[in-house]
Amino acid sequence: MDDERESQHIEDRRGGGFSMGRGGIAGGGIGVLVVAVLAMFMGVDPGVILSQLDGGAPPSRQAPAERPPAEDAHARFVSRVLASTEDVWTAEFRRSGREYEAPRLVLFSGAVQSGCGGAQAAMGPFYCPLDKRVYIDLSFFRDMERRMGAGGDFAQAYVIAHEVGHHVQNVLGLLPRSQEAQRRAEDRAEANAISVRVELMADCLAGFWARRADQMRGILEAGDIEEGMNAAAAVGDDRLQQGRGAVVPESFTHGTSQQRVSWFRRGLQAENAAACDTFAR
Repeated sequence: MDDERESQHIEDRRGGGFSMGRGGIAGGGIGVLVVAVLAMFMGVDPGVILSQLDGGAPPSRQAPAERPPAEDAHARFVSRVLASTEDVWTAEFRRSGREYEAPRLVLFSGAVQSGCGGAQAAMGPFYCPLDKRVYIDLSFFRDMERRMGAGGDFAQAYVIAHEVGHHVQNVLGLLPRSQEAQRRAEDRAEANAISVRVELMADCLAGFWARRADQMRGILEAGDIEEGMNAAAAVGDDRLQQGRGAVVPESFTHGTSQQRVSWFRRGLQAENAAACDTFAR
């Protein structure tokens, strides 16, 4: 994707420091951060956890948007992938008579203040529906390769496209409705099952993005699909829990490796995004 355009919706906050301060997590502080970090290791989307525990903290004052440095190859790659998602989803929304509002993507290092509260790099990439931003510490891609065995440019692109998939859900109103359904759930197992459907849909939307982007620009190269599927499998709840010694299906929040690969593949084969509706199955 070296010759693709770069997105104008990048905010580079790396090296800018971090302070909870005002506009942080009301009544939570470091305790909520610890809960969110633990939630991440249990397979829970930290963006959702923070928004629920915080009660929806108002977005803090945002740092001025900056373009990634020209010599920063990783940041430029992220910017190009984001631009590709903008092209794909703008076209798809237009087909249905809608207007797509692109998300902003925040690059940070160590920790960051989001509209959903404070977040640390250990949580991994996440999407905050309250400020419509994707947050990524680029060190995650290094860890994904070294610790999960999921390396490669397209594996990284899959991660970005998955988070943008959550934004698509948010714009369509699916994410708020699913979060409300989780709050009404009778027990944790039911709430987790809803979360699994949300995450598998985002996997499918990531696959659909890849299909459309390849049709538009011919972005896929030999081995790319395998990298994407490997990344999807690497973050399956069953595989992550095996690394901790016990697999508890009732606690799954993202889906098994097989499910994530299956829905990613479904998106790759779909003629339209409606095929990604996990709540219809």
